[in-house]
Amino acid sequence: MSTLMMQYYEEITKYLQEITTDEQENIVNAAKVLADHIKKDKIFFVYGPGGHSNLAAQEVFFRAGGLMHASAILDEGTLLSGGALRSMAIERTPGYGRIVINDYGVDKGDLLIIVNAYGINTATIDAALEAKLRGAFVISVSSHGHATETPDNHPARHPSKSNLHDLADISIDSKVKVGDAVMTIEGQEQKVGAISTFVNAFILNSVVIEAVQILANDGISPPIWKSGNAIGGDEWNNQFIAKFKGEIKKL
Repeated sequence: MSTLMMQYYEEITKYLQEITTDEQENIVNAAKVLADHIKKDKIFFVYGPGGHSNLAAQEVFFRAGGLMHASAILDEGTLLSGGALRSMAIERTPGYGRIVINDYGVDKGDLLIIVNAYGINTATIDAALEAKLRGAFVISVSSHGHATETPDNHPARHPSKSNLHDLADISIDSKVKVGDAVMTIEGQEQKVGAISTFVNAFILNSVVIEAVQILANDGISPPIWKSGNAIGGDEWNNQFIAKFKGEIKKL
């Protein structure tokens, strides 16, 4: 096996172990909030304001093994499919995140999970501020270190210079280092091998798994997506789709 591949594997494992050690309490607390929300039979929102942060929202939406109550905020503005440079420009545009939160109808008593690797960009901060203003409970997944190490005058920052983890009701530290990439190759100036997608997926799925366990302990079986490619998948999912079709915008 390639030595570099093994080194990358070890880096990923190191990050996941650090999160498991340091963030377990925050993940469990987030799961408790999510479980309470599902008990009320309410959908919850997941938003990744930024190019690759959008992948986090997709990770737990319409996904085999995922809660059907998950509503991904997939706004075309910051999706890379609309243009990568356009996405970066929009995530730096003041007020845009507020528009998205309003468009999805996030309101008092709702639950919003905001995922952003760096936790500083303008769309991310505006989304958190607007959600809090409207009375939603906000859980964040972002790198605390990356946020605090980024200068106040960085062009990606929100005008308030706020960090996402300072605004959230519960904050989970993804541990991503400045620059995201973790692999150094001799002769190359820039590192390669990003880490944020791995840690975001691990954290979000951990929150979901813990929440489902809490619900199971209370005798509740929430609707969970089954792969449409598995035998009986369509039949299983069709039992619940009508319930969520009108509630979840992107379903």
